[in-house]
Amino acid sequence: MRTAAIAAETRRHRDELIGRVERADDIAGVFFAASRKLRQLVPHDAAAWIATDPKTGLPTGPTWLDGVHGVSATQCAEHWRREFIEDDVNRFVDLARAERPAGALRTAAGDPERSRRFRSFVRPLGFDDELRLVLRVGDATWGTLTLWRRPGQPAFSAAETALLASLSTPFGDALRRRSRPADPQLLGTHPTAPGVLVFDGDGALLSLNDDARAWLSELPDDHTFDTEHGAPIPLWLTTVVLSAGSVNHGHGDGTAWARIPSRRGTWLACHASCLRDADGTPTHTVVTIELAPPADVASIAVDAYDLSERERQVAASIARGKPTAEIADELYLSAHTVRDHVKSIFRKTGVTCRGELVAKLYSEHYQPEQHVFRSGDGASTC
Repeated sequence: MRTAAIAAETRRHRDELIGRVERADDIAGVFFAASRKLRQLVPHDAAAWIATDPKTGLPTGPTWLDGVHGVSATQCAEHWRREFIEDDVNRFVDLARAERPAGALRTAAGDPERSRRFRSFVRPLGFDDELRLVLRVGDATWGTLTLWRRPGQPAFSAAETALLASLSTPFGDALRRRSRPADPQLLGTHPTAPGVLVFDGDGALLSLNDDARAWLSELPDDHTFDTEHGAPIPLWLTTVVLSAGSVNHGHGDGTAWARIPSRRGTWLACHASCLRDADGTPTHTVVTIELAPPADVASIAVDAYDLSERERQVAASIARGKPTAEIADELYLSAHTVRDHVKSIFRKTGVTCRGELVAKLYSEHYQPEQHVFRSGDGASTC
């Protein structure tokens, strides 16, 4: 009887948690609401919530740290460097592909001393166990969560890991729906040239141009590290730099990219690329930040509205101005099935005609004056 009562209480707290997340206004609000309530379900001493680019899985911000103190820029940089170049238990990239997107360090490693992350990061920060979760919807990773417990607390249990895993999709879906791009016109005056930053092999900032300072000022408040240049560098940018720099350790191709939401809801694109000296040895890493191109923003919009693969194909054909019959022939579908997909797309995106759909997913990011789209019955302007 007591077991049934505990299970019922757990379900109640879980439902309350998801309800609080659903009422949050933005991604930071999701993290705040979830972090407070989650302690009742899975007790922990500290937590780190990070939003990620759904395509690359790299952090983009915002970041919410709860109970984490005294982490230096050097510690953080080394922690993320190892995430990209060293084998260890429960790496985020592995959890993103796993059947269960959550894992406890002590359970996975057996002896925690076998984990380099435990020895170099978890234990030095005063923690004794770690539980990680990838917040995903389908194959897209929208965020990550890490929980820690201090010595004297029990290790994270299999039941707690399973419970946390069950929250992956609800949390991921909440982040997905709050990542929908805003109207580009909200950006107003913005830098006209890319921001350029140069980092050394250890991820330390060497120099930046004025446009980079301007673009960084477009970003929401987030966890940052001070530099001698007077330009605080956000955590997500450090991870992009280190991801590109992992080529120094035989990983990747020396490039990395992520899309980042600005404080006004528009999206920026960040590209990192390693430079090489005369003998081909990677040296510095150059980063550019600029307004995300329309294709990248459209990709975010399509992900954020949770269109199925077939719906994405239909939407892309609509954007090219193809009528129903032509879409049906191209995708080997009946006209009736195409119409059903179009109705579903309209419902998910909140539009009523093809012109509105293309404007919302694509054309608004080019800021056109007028568009005319063919429908099955002729031209349509909305």
